[in-house]
Amino acid sequence: MNWLIQIQSSHEIAYSVSVLSVVAILGLALGNIRVRGISLGVACVLFAGIFFGHAGLRLDPSILEFVREFGLILFVYTIGMQVGRGFFASLRAQGLPMNLLAAGIIVAGSVTAIGFGLVFRIPMPAILGVLAGATTNTPSLGAIQDTLRSVPGVSGEALAMPGLGYAVAYPGAIAGLIVGLILLRIIFRIDVDREREEREKRQAEAAQPPERASIRVENENLVGLKLAAIPGMAELEITITRVRPAGSSEVILARDETTLAKGDVLLAVGTRTNLDSFELIVGSEIEQDLVQLPSAVSSRRVVVTHQSALGKTLTELALRQKYGVTVTRVTRADLEMTAVADLRLQFGDMLQLVGREEDVARGAELLGNSARALNQTNILAIFVGIALGVFAGLVPFEISGLPVPLRLGLAGGPLIVAILISRLGHIGPIIWHMPLNANIAFRELGLTLFLACVGLKSGERFVETLSTGGGLLWMACGVAITMIPVLLGGIVGRLALKLDFASLSGILAGSHTDPPALAFATDLNKSDTPNVAYATVYPATMLLRILVAQVLTILLCAT
Repeated sequence: MNWLIQIQSSHEIAYSVSVLSVVAILGLALGNIRVRGISLGVACVLFAGIFFGHAGLRLDPSILEFVREFGLILFVYTIGMQVGRGFFASLRAQGLPMNLLAAGIIVAGSVTAIGFGLVFRIPMPAILGVLAGATTNTPSLGAIQDTLRSVPGVSGEALAMPGLGYAVAYPGAIAGLIVGLILLRIIFRIDVDREREEREKRQAEAAQPPERASIRVENENLVGLKLAAIPGMAELEITITRVRPAGSSEVILARDETTLAKGDVLLAVGTRTNLDSFELIVGSEIEQDLVQLPSAVSSRRVVVTHQSALGKTLTELALRQKYGVTVTRVTRADLEMTAVADLRLQFGDMLQLVGREEDVARGAELLGNSARALNQTNILAIFVGIALGVFAGLVPFEISGLPVPLRLGLAGGPLIVAILISRLGHIGPIIWHMPLNANIAFRELGLTLFLACVGLKSGERFVETLSTGGGLLWMACGVAITMIPVLLGGIVGRLALKLDFASLSGILAGSHTDPPALAFATDLNKSDTPNVAYATVYPATMLLRILVAQVLTILLCAT
């Protein structure tokens, strides 16, 4: 590594980039090695950083801190952007039990840490640092250090203990949580592929994707009515796209002014439950599929990319009134929905348009339907979102009785802002959409930079701390503080809450605010479900971790 030392003396920036690249290359290469089908993935970058840090490679502290925090910001921001659309639905469905489980894990870890500190006579500032490292929670370490400075009579040695405890416990926490997930999978004999298929099936059934049905008009009371006047159609969210008039083999486009006759066959689109109710109003369902019959009616999927369509409802767009085009389905974030009148469109929504070919083309032009715009990364929006997230993370929340205000920090702020703006879709001219490939690339880059810097920093005193001052005991306690709550939480989540493994692993990673474990869980489950669960518990977990750290510091160290 002499060449790196030579670069350092003359080109500090080139040296820093070279060191980070070497750490990333070795870590990612090791992470790709599979043993019995399991790999540590990007988490190996942390251990590569520890190795090179121990070998003597050093970065300028300001550069190291900047790259570490910027990498963390990139990682949590891209997670928020990806899960934002499904976050609130998940929060409504399972938010309370998930967050209660995460809170229980936090309490279990805190009690375990205090118990080890008392039993093994570890100084409380040190065991609190070990707790922060064992939960991979940097903001709680900062809270401990800030609170300690406000405690009268605290020595310089005590102020240094939380940082050392954190450095010793952090690597073991990464490995401990990953090992805990593997053990839970073995204990419960979990087949992740089968669970993923069952989960997707349950989600599809719960979502009730729209179907189509051919329904014959048999209700005498409907004869002579206009199509738009059929009772219950709006309430049942039913869309009529095609009509085969009685006694005719020709299929025509359904229009609001189409007059109904007995024996007409209507092609209705809606959920199965609503179609069954609509059938009771109109007549009876027949086997004939009007889509398969010859007609001048065409159907096409169109993507919303035009600025003028964003935020508008289907009623406001008035495609049926302007162009004679009917929207039958809307697909958003892989969820297919019935096209309801008050649905507000977001960038990237996919609409099923039905009408004459030339009219559908005009509707597509209005909506945008630009593949280039859909795959384009808006760098301006990314930096605006990151800036908003950083500002949100710095806002202090004063709580009576605590000497230090709470903050979301550089991890919590960008995550919450990203979830919110991803949900909104756009604000004025700024479109927050981030293509999936770009999201994954930025996420992996951010996590790699973060872990490389944490490893390099920890490696400086890692071996020294282990070999002197009870460092091995601290590390062992850290691993136990990580794994005991994980295993307990996993058992409770699996047996009591009946959570699938993907959601459970996301909660466990989120309760420890552990990005490498989340990356491992996502790769292991081959699903984004861990990301959604992680984001569901992360905000409350971050606040609770910081609050608990400050309260424990005041209670245990102010003596």
